[in-house]
Amino acid sequence: MPQSKYLKYFKVLSLFNTKRTRDIFQVNPTIIPQREEAAETHINIFDYSADYLEEKKLDHVSDCFPLKDNGHISWINIDGIRKADVDAICNHFNIHMLIHEDIISVGQRPKMDEMPPILFCLLNMLYFNPNTGAVETEQISIILGKDFVISFQEDSKRDVFDPIREKLRALNSKLRQSKADYLCYALLDMIVDHYYVVMENIGELIEMLEEKIVRSSNTRALAEINNLRKELIVLKRNVSPVRDLINGFIRSDSDLLEERTTKYFKDIYDHIIQANDLAENYRDMMMNLQDLYLSNVNLKMNEVMKVMAVVTCLMAPATVIGGIFGMNFDGLPYIHHPYGFFIAFALMIIIPVWMIFAFRRRGWF
Repeated sequence: MPQSKYLKYFKVLSLFNTKRTRDIFQVNPTIIPQREEAAETHINIFDYSADYLEEKKLDHVSDCFPLKDNGHISWINIDGIRKADVDAICNHFNIHMLIHEDIISVGQRPKMDEMPPILFCLLNMLYFNPNTGAVETEQISIILGKDFVISFQEDSKRDVFDPIREKLRALNSKLRQSKADYLCYALLDMIVDHYYVVMENIGELIEMLEEKIVRSSNTRALAEINNLRKELIVLKRNVSPVRDLINGFIRSDSDLLEERTTKYFKDIYDHIIQANDLAENYRDMMMNLQDLYLSNVNLKMNEVMKVMAVVTCLMAPATVIGGIFGMNFDGLPYIHHPYGFFIAFALMIIIPVWMIFAFRRRGWF
């Protein structure tokens, strides 16, 4: 085994993931971030109506231009963001330049904008990495227009929309019978529902950490508390603003939203309120775990100090007797007595034994 594998356990600071702290808090909205161009993009479209469905993958963004105003509902999902593709889409579908900038930006706060003729929302999909115990984010931009929904995702290998795709493939599903605003609702609802999956995993980590702290409160437990609190910050930062985003859809007077669909957005609003409350509860639990850790450390220290105090008290009689009879004076009593040593030794044993019984009678240990 290489020695470097074990050296990290001797470095206390290596237990605290400071790089994760920089990743979480290194967000400056005054600096224009540079997004790296996606290495590959995947363009998937669902063009459908109540009795019609066409699902296919496209090679170029321009191939989806004929879907505009074709009489069907179209969902254009682009995995992997490239500036040229975003420019082409925005120009063809009459999307404002500010929305174009939001799509290609990074580290944006979840928000909803109404810029006729479209509605735009930006938020993060959350994933839980079981290997690192980290909450991972993926920015998604959703554009709702007349009879079309365009979604931009950063990661081409994962999302949470497979149940929606299955519903679109079903002939009599409500998605097939509804307009584009209901598809937008379904996408947002699936993202919010997946927040609960991430929070369930976080809750399991908190439970295991609580058991670990009760068993042994060491430096590693403190490091896990610190790292888990960082993940809760990520969770809270992404969940809390979604409440205002959904509220924007509920309050909107846009012609793109039917009144019956607005009621469904109220259901998402209820879910995000509950998710926000759950995130607050987790944060309170982490504060309680930190207090529990400190209490256990103090209790352990008190136990050590109590043992040391008892040992010191038990050794005090022997120290006093040895100090008195060890003085260099001829007039000390029993200094020349034939049994003087045995008398002193007996006192050194009897007095501590009597002190032990006295301490136990008082319940001191």
